[in-house]
Amino acid sequence: MTSKSQDQWIGDPAALLRVGQSFRLVDVDPASTPGYEAGKKAGQADLARGAARFDELQERLYAQSRSQPDAPAVLLVLQAMDSAGKGGIVRHVIGATDPQGVHLKAFKKPSPEELAHDFLWRIEKEVPDAGYIGVFDRSHYEDVLIGRVRQLAPAEEIERRYAAIVDFEQRAASRGIHIVKVMLHISGDEQKARLGERLERPDKHWKYNPGDVDERELWPAYMEAYQAAFDRTSTDEAPWYVVPANHKWYARLAVQALLIDVLERIDPQWPAADFDVEAEKARLAAT
Repeated sequence: MTSKSQDQWIGDPAALLRVGQSFRLVDVDPASTPGYEAGKKAGQADLARGAARFDELQERLYAQSRSQPDAPAVLLVLQAMDSAGKGGIVRHVIGATDPQGVHLKAFKKPSPEELAHDFLWRIEKEVPDAGYIGVFDRSHYEDVLIGRVRQLAPAEEIERRYAAIVDFEQRAASRGIHIVKVMLHISGDEQKARLGERLERPDKHWKYNPGDVDERELWPAYMEAYQAAFDRTSTDEAPWYVVPANHKWYARLAVQALLIDVLERIDPQWPAADFDVEAEKARLAAT
């Protein structure tokens, strides 16, 4: 259930957005707001209220790990077509908490060294330590999305990677890492509008990549690749959530709700003092 810090939900986003056995991406309306009918203004207010709760839970998670080396961690995996709002999630959701307890990794095109290893080699090194919230801005899923669409690897290698991903995520979960995998789902028309805005604004030109237009031409193939990834890798240990993202305010609110949900289920506790509190009060008063 969603935290009461976000009080306008009429349904549980963790249940509404989760990929189930009969899930079909084509049935998801990118402009919808599942479980939330209060609108943008209320959503922005809920996001602000939820930020305080998220910040408290993150601090407790980090503090708990200082005395418990095997304490849990959280890993948020963000995948999306270009301009879907991954940066906004990092800025407006993750950015509401203390950066010392966050490990952010944006995976780019593999380097020659990385290509010389298995595709998970560079991923394994970035898994968050105990007490951290890890964020993958793109991830190991690039290797079964772009890899499949652009035929960068044979079909049998793509199939092997699905199994390797499931094994990797199960091993991470067994070590106490709670994995939340999110696809931010926008429509082709919405992406076109966002890319057009970047071209119209000089302060956004740095965010524009001419290659994005090339990828747009492969939209149906990417949607098929995402469906295949969901079918093969959404598990109880590492479920996928598809978040409609045409409305940025809803996408941010929904991802915050998913993170609050997992943190509340972890229920991290403040560590007990390893010193005599009353004695320290007395010593301090005497100075």
